[in-house]
Formats: sequence, structure tokens, C-alpha cells
Amino acid sequence: MLVGDLLEEFFSRPGIAAKVAEGKLPDTWRAIVGDRVAAITSRLRLENHILYVHVTSSTVRSELFLRRYALTAEINRLSGLRLVYDVRFR
Repeated sequence: MLVGDLLEEFFSRPGIAAKVAEGKLPDTWRAIVGDRVAAITSRLRLENHILYVHVTSSTVRSELFLRRYALTAEINRLSGLRLVYDVRFR
């Protein structure tokens, strides 16, 4: 068995895959919302499949709130898992 096959099998386990996707969450967020919105995002925190996002601009926060279902779907699509059930903004 090749090392690459072992690593692929290891990282495809549900618990490990979720932790890897969680670690990539800042990059995934930047890919979805763009550099400018990511720059005003002060913190991302994932708790019990709920993503808490701290955005410093109230205007952008309101706009993102209206698109939270699309954001949830896109995060899950890019991560390949059902990582996030809801996005909440503060």
C-alpha cells in the first residue's frame, strides 16, 4: 500500500475530514465572500455546526445576513461535508 493511499484514507474519515475542513474555514470564507469582506471579518468561530461571523461593518453584516442560506450551502459544497448548519452574524 502506498503512503498516499494511506493518507487519503486517513483524511477521508468523517471526524478527521471535518477537522480539516474546519481548519480551512478562513480560506473557504475568503473564497466565497471575496477579499474585501474577508478583510472586515474579524473572527470566525464554529460551534455545534453553527458558524459565528464577526463583521465590523453593519452594512455588510446586513447584506450577508440576507444571504446566509446561500453562504451555508456554498461553505458545505466547498468543504465537501455538511460542516455548517447555520451562519450567524455579530
